Amino acid sequence: MSRTPVARRPNLVPGAYRGVAVSDVTCELDEGSLAAHFVGLEAYRRTRFIVVRRGDQTAVVSVEKASAADGEDPLFVPITGVALLTGPQECAFLVRPDLDAAVPTMLARAAREGAPGKRGVVMQDGYGHISFIVDPAPLRLTVREVVPPHPAKLFDQTRRLLDVAEHLPPIELVAEVVDLTELARTHPAETYLLPCRGAGVTVEGSATCYLDQRPEHRAWTLLGCERSQQIHEWIYGERAEQVDTCPRRAGPTPGAVLTRCCLLEREVVTEPGQVVVPWGATLAQVSEALVRVVREWEPSWSPG
Repeated sequence: MSRTPVARRPNLVPGAYRGVAVSDVTCELDEGSLAAHFVGLEAYRRTRFIVVRRGDQTAVVSVEKASAADGEDPLFVPITGVALLTGPQECAFLVRPDLDAAVPTMLARAAREGAPGKRGVVMQDGYGHISFIVDPAPLRLTVREVVPPHPAKLFDQTRRLLDVAEHLPPIELVAEVVDLTELARTHPAETYLLPCRGAGVTVEGSATCYLDQRPEHRAWTLLGCERSQQIHEWIYGERAEQVDTCPRRAGPTPGAVLTRCCLLEREVVTEPGQVVVPWGATLAQVSEALVRVVREWEPSWSPG
């Protein structure tokens, strides 16, 4: 028999691909035909979903299984019901050896790149594992920071973490960068003072000094944040003319924002519209920030 229809919810992914079975059938891939085929057959006790193939067609069903009276299920349990999650007209099967099927963000990436508009996407990854996503709707996360240096490190750290984040919902990253050289062009000056020589910033047509080198004081425009201004005041006894470059103060952006700030030294903070990590944040701090982002913007998400 078929089950009561499953309510749609975005970003439906299995909790683990070990709970996904794959089966080739000769019957039609509608719910009634699949129920007639599967009900009464045995399934491994961890199986919660079945990816069903019929030629080049694909469907995904969830399954109900009989439970033992003592709660200790044997290795194989009879299937008592199925529910069609996505049928062949709205489901695609992709082979992506460059991705990992255990990572929800990678499932959503495969859907966006390989099957836009499809409700369901089944993906076989480079390990031969198979998983799926139904109704992909990744959380849009804007990573806001300052460049140079290139690449933008906070964005790169976040991307690398999401590539292995099996515990987080699908997230789509958007880079929003403040380019110091472009910012300088909108605030012309004969001399610019940059916080650190390590960024390697120079402004064509103007002299460039670096605060960490403690240059002889002159009339300049500081391209920096409040911490740089505090250091300037400590060294020279006065505040400088400044163009504030702090990405934390850039103002609201639709959706979630992850950014960083020199005024934070160890802590990760959640503010209206954004989560902020210290400048020079570790991967552990960025990972904590991602958990906070999900807690604020996707509090109801959980694997299927």
